Amino acid sequence: MPKSRSQYICRECGAEFSQYFGQCRNCGAWNSLDEVVVAPERGLKSRSLSAPQPRQSLPLSQISDQDWQRLSTGSGEFDRVLGGGIVPGSLVLVAGDAGIGKSTLLLQTMALLAAQTPVLYVCAEESAQQVKLRAKRLTSASDWQELYLLAETHLETILAELDSMRPQVAVIDSIQALMYAALTSAPGSVAQVRECTSALMRVAKHNHTALFIVGHITKEGAIAGPKVLEHLVDTVLYFEGDAFANFRLLRAGKNRFGPSYELGIFEMTQQGLQEVSNPSVLFLSHRESPAPGVATIVACEASRPLLVEIQALVSPTSYGTPRRVATGIDYNRLVQILAVLEKHLGIPLAKFDVYVASAGGLGVSEPAADLGIALAIIASFRNCLVKPQTVLMGELGLSGQIRPIQQIETRLKEAVKLGFKRAIIPVINVEAIPGLELIPVQRILPAILAALPEAEASAG
Repeated sequence: MPKSRSQYICRECGAEFSQYFGQCRNCGAWNSLDEVVVAPERGLKSRSLSAPQPRQSLPLSQISDQDWQRLSTGSGEFDRVLGGGIVPGSLVLVAGDAGIGKSTLLLQTMALLAAQTPVLYVCAEESAQQVKLRAKRLTSASDWQELYLLAETHLETILAELDSMRPQVAVIDSIQALMYAALTSAPGSVAQVRECTSALMRVAKHNHTALFIVGHITKEGAIAGPKVLEHLVDTVLYFEGDAFANFRLLRAGKNRFGPSYELGIFEMTQQGLQEVSNPSVLFLSHRESPAPGVATIVACEASRPLLVEIQALVSPTSYGTPRRVATGIDYNRLVQILAVLEKHLGIPLAKFDVYVASAGGLGVSEPAADLGIALAIIASFRNCLVKPQTVLMGELGLSGQIRPIQQIETRLKEAVKLGFKRAIIPVINVEAIPGLELIPVQRILPAILAALPEAEASAG
C-alpha cells in the first residue's frame, strides 16, 4: 500500500518542493515553506468520456430539513454568545491570552453538560490529576459522573477515542499542543495545527460531536497558527479581559449559527467564573458621587445594550506636542472628535493633554459613543458636571452635526431600566419611552447646552 509523503509549499508564491529549504528557490522568501502531507495517489480505471458519471449531489429541494436541537451550556451568557446554545457537530474555537480563564470556562461548562450527556475533555497541556484538582475547586463531585478526561497529545489516539466514545460534546485543550505523527514539524507549527484541525473537523462532522478547541493568542493579539484555522471552524470566540481585573468578556468574532460580535460577561471569583446578570452596572462607577469630566453612554454589542461611563481628563500640556491617550476608545476617533470641538466650538485643545477612558476598560468602537466622549471632554475642560441621570448617544459628524444611530429604542429602554431620566439623542423619529425625557439635538452646541448646567447659565 503506498504511503503518504511530506511536501513543502511556499506560503508566498505557492511553489512546491520535496524537501525543506530555509529560502524559497522560486520567490526568494525566507522561512516561508510549510510542510503538508500528500495522500498517495490511487490508480483510477480509465473511463470513456461518453460513459455516464455517477451523481452524488442532490437538488436543494431534496435535502432533508433536519433541525438540530441546540444543547444548553447551563450558562445564559455562554448560550447568548453561541447564538442560543451548542449546535451538534459544530467546531468552536475559543482563543484568549494565557491565564485569562479559557480552561476554567470550558471545564465549568463541561461539568454542567456532563449531568445531561457524556462529555470528553482532552487535556493536552496538563495531566489528568491537575485537571481534577481544578475541577474539585470549581465544581461538585456529583457533576463528574459523565465527564471523561484524556491526557493525550497524539492525534491518532484522540481520534480513536472520539470514534469509540462518540460523545455529544468534547474539548481539545489546546490545539497547539497536539501532534500528528506523519509530520516531522514540531507541535504548534502551521502544518501541525492545520492537519490536526482538519482531522478533528472530519470526525466531529461525521459523529455529530460538538467540538470546542482552545487556541493560543500571539503577542500581536492574533490567534496562533495558520489563518485557515479560523476558516475551518464554525465559531470563533475571543475570551478577553485584564488578568488583574475580575471581569471577563466572551465575544463571538465569527458564528455560522448566530449573530456575530455577541458579548457575554463573566466575573472571576474563588469559585470560578460567574455570569454577570446586569452587566451595565459593571461599567458604571459610583453614580452617587459625580465627578467632572464624566458622561454616560449606551453602547451596543451586537444585540446587547450596555451603559458605559466615559471619563475624560483635560490638563495643560507640559510639552510642545500635547498628549492624546485613549483607553477602551479608538484613538483615531478621539483625535477626530478633538478636531471637531476645536474647529466648531473654538476650544483651544491644542494646548492641553487629553486622556479619555471607558470605565472597566470595555472597548467601545462604535460611532454612537461620539457625543458622550465629546461631552466628557468639554465637562473636564470647564471643570463642571454633566446633569445627573442623563445619558448621551449620537455620532458626531465632521461639520459638528449629530448624526442618527442604530438600535435607538433598545438603548433607551436599557437607560430607563437603570434609572436614567433624560436622554440626549439625535433628531430622529423615536417612539416615546415612558419615564424618560428625550432631548433631540441636531448639532453639538445644543447638546452642550442641554447637558451642562454651567453652559446653559452662560448662554442665558
